[in-house]
Amino acid sequence: MEYFLQQLINGLTLGSIYGLIAIGYTMVYGIIGMINFAHGDIFMVSAFIGLIAIILLGIVGTTSVFVIILALLLVLVIAMVLTSAWGWTVERMAYRPLRTSFRLAPLITAIGMSIVLQNFVQITQGARVKPLQPIISGGYVLMEKDGFVVNLSNIQIIIVVVTVALMAAFSLIIALTPLGRAQRACEQDRKMAALVGVNVDRTISLTFVVGAALAAVAGVMYLLYYGVIDFYIGFVAGVKAFTAAVLGGIGSLPGAMLGGMLIGLIETFWSAYFTVEYKDVAAFSILAIVLIFLPSGLLGRPEVEKV
Repeated sequence: MEYFLQQLINGLTLGSIYGLIAIGYTMVYGIIGMINFAHGDIFMVSAFIGLIAIILLGIVGTTSVFVIILALLLVLVIAMVLTSAWGWTVERMAYRPLRTSFRLAPLITAIGMSIVLQNFVQITQGARVKPLQPIISGGYVLMEKDGFVVNLSNIQIIIVVVTVALMAAFSLIIALTPLGRAQRACEQDRKMAALVGVNVDRTISLTFVVGAALAAVAGVMYLLYYGVIDFYIGFVAGVKAFTAAVLGGIGSLPGAMLGGMLIGLIETFWSAYFTVEYKDVAAFSILAIVLIFLPSGLLGRPEVEKV
C-alpha cells in the first residue's frame, strides 16, 4: 500500500506536467484544426530560459525562503513572457502564411519548426545535459512502514497546485472572457466569426501565446522537479503530451488534463511494477484500446461535418 501511494504521488506529478503541455496542443487544434508539433520544443526552450534566468539571478544555494519564492516567481514570469514571444513568432512566421494552404503543408512546417528549435538550442547551449542543483527542498512524510517511507515533497505539491489553479483559471477564461468567446467562435466557424467582427488572426495568435505560456510553466516545473534538461526533452515530452491530448479528447481542456494525468500514472505504475523499458509501449497500448471504443477520446466530442 505504501509503495502504491508513493507511485500515485509520482504519477500525478508527472501527469500534471504532461497535462499543461497537452492543453497547448488541444487549444490550437480546437481553433484551427492543426497539430502544432513544435509545441513540445517550445516547452524545451522554456526550460532552458528558466535555467538561464535562475543562473543569472544567482539563487542556487540561497537559503532564504522569501528570496527563493520571489526569484522563482520572477523566473516564471520571464520564462512565460519570452516563451510566449517564441510561440507568437512561430505562429506568425511558420503557420499563418500556410493557413489556407492544403492541410499537409502546415503539418510539414510544424515538423520543420520543431527541428529548427531543437538545433538552435543544441548549437547555442550545447548537446550535453544541463544539471541544476535542487532549489526547492523539503517535504512531508505521509506514511512509514517496514522501513519504506512515503514522501510528498514541496516541489510535488507546488506542481500539482499550480497545474490545478491554471486549469481552473484558463477554463474560466475560455468560458467567460471575450477572448474565450472569440476562440469558441473560431472553433465553430472561422469565416462566420470573421463576418461578425471577430479578429481571427489575433485570436489564433493569442491562442498560440497562451499555449506557449502554459508550456513555459511546465518547462520551469520540469526543470525544478528533475534538475536536468537537454535539447531533446521537447520531442519526448511533446509526443507524450500529444498522446495525452488525444487520449483525453483533443479539443477539450479538461480532457487534455485528464489525459496527461492518465499517461503520467500509466508510465509511473508500469515502471514501478513491471519494466521501465516498456512504459511507452504500455501508454500507447492504452491509447489504442481507448480509441477503439471511444474514437473521440475520453471527453472529446464527435466532429460534426458542416454542410
